[in-house]
Amino acid sequence: MTAAVSAQDAPQHGQRRHDKYDRLVATAQSLPKLKVAVAHPCDAASLGAVFEAVELGLIEPILVGPQAKIAAAAEALGKDVSAMRVVDAPHSHAAAEEAVNLVRSGQAEALMKGSLHTDELMGAVVRREGGLRTARRISHCFVMDVPDHETALIITDAAVNIAPTLEDKIHIVQNAIDLARALRVDPVRVAILSAMETVNPKVPSTIEAAALCKMADRGQITGGILDGPLALDNAIDLGAAKIKKIQSPVAGQANVLVVPDLEAGNMLAKSLTFLADADAAGIVLGARVPVILTSRADSTITRLASCAVASLVADAQRKQLSVPEV
Repeated sequence: MTAAVSAQDAPQHGQRRHDKYDRLVATAQSLPKLKVAVAHPCDAASLGAVFEAVELGLIEPILVGPQAKIAAAAEALGKDVSAMRVVDAPHSHAAAEEAVNLVRSGQAEALMKGSLHTDELMGAVVRREGGLRTARRISHCFVMDVPDHETALIITDAAVNIAPTLEDKIHIVQNAIDLARALRVDPVRVAILSAMETVNPKVPSTIEAAALCKMADRGQITGGILDGPLALDNAIDLGAAKIKKIQSPVAGQANVLVVPDLEAGNMLAKSLTFLADADAAGIVLGARVPVILTSRADSTITRLASCAVASLVADAQRKQLSVPEV
């Protein structure tokens, strides 16, 4: 099967297309199948996402969790897991730990969240002894397919770092740039968002934005073009940037949006999802391997896009030296 989505998922009359996600999936299909340890895929939503990705040739899964529950979930879907490798683990915590162990032993090159809490999986990832930490801070990126917006938008961090410091934001920005480059974005235009486009000592996010941009000038952040502070409108709309007379290679055409904190990022991502009908594929970066975070509410194409993003990240990691471990 070579199409990015099956016939039943193709847009019907009046439904929008997902061209940006379709391109991601098509690119990932040209790469070797991603070996993914799936932690606790014990319900129809999480196991169904695995089968969808397998059918499109995106992943080669290792299912980690209670065998009986995995078999029951497969039966409910009318699917057969006999052709897949299943690693028995008694409960969700053990499944998270065993999935991490599969990565550490070189048997898997990505993790995927099943029907367990995100905290359980990430707790095993960030554990100092036996986890998957690197010298980078772990952060989350949404790769958003927004209708009527020409390119995919990367938004970070809206899920992991609650109130990141300036030092944290160096890692958050670099992780996002590396992701964009893995997704074949060129050039990577990074907008450091705030409520305004001028530096105001009373608004800390504007000062941090200016500092991050100077760090990029000095080579402390590499691979992208940074500008900030920028308000959302003049980060993504050329008309708004011209009205404000902002002359910048980023303003009006940013493809990476760095938010001040998790609250702002969460509201931005959910506003786009629920008010603009956007889809949000999610990926966690900064660990030894990409971590695929899917939600039960995700559409089929969003789940597939998350797998495709992880595949492209893993491919980029294969081609360069990995980040030094802690």
